[in-house]
Amino acid sequence: MNLHGQKKICNLPNALTAIRVASIPLVLICLNVPGKWGAFLAALFFAMASITDILDGFFARRYGAVTSLGKFLDPLADKVLICLTMIMLIPLGRIPVWMVLIIVMREMAVTGLRGIAVNERIVISASSLGKYKTILQSIAVLGLCLHYTYLNVNFHAVGMAFLWGALILTVWSGWDYFWKFSKVLVKRR
Repeated sequence: MNLHGQKKICNLPNALTAIRVASIPLVLICLNVPGKWGAFLAALFFAMASITDILDGFFARRYGAVTSLGKFLDPLADKVLICLTMIMLIPLGRIPVWMVLIIVMREMAVTGLRGIAVNERIVISASSLGKYKTILQSIAVLGLCLHYTYLNVNFHAVGMAFLWGALILTVWSGWDYFWKFSKVLVKRR
């Protein structure tokens, strides 16, 4: 805390979020390297970035280092990491365009809804559905980055299986956010 009672924005959780954002170009560059080596490096950087998401939330709660900046940047960093990686996987033929469109449109719609909610002084907290959606999306993208068969495991097939689960949770959690928002609006009127 500083003299004015505000939490420092330069803290470990926010630094981890910044590392996640900085790792996005590494993932995207590695996806442009052909073959297993590029796929492996892209997956490695994606996994490391995903781990920072777990760690920043843990440290923020554990040490009371939750900041307004962190609340804004953390989910944004997740969305940018996942959506940009999915978009990069399209021209590589690893992910169907229509699935990416649904996921990206949902992320934009929920982000817009949260902006409207803030303007209306409505708090829409993250639901467990949204957290599970992010976990499934991350596992799916990791598998699709790996793409090839390693240790007799077809990671493209694994990634696609998780992507179907992620798609279902993406639509369901998006609908849930809009449903909760509409219920609050109806109660206010």
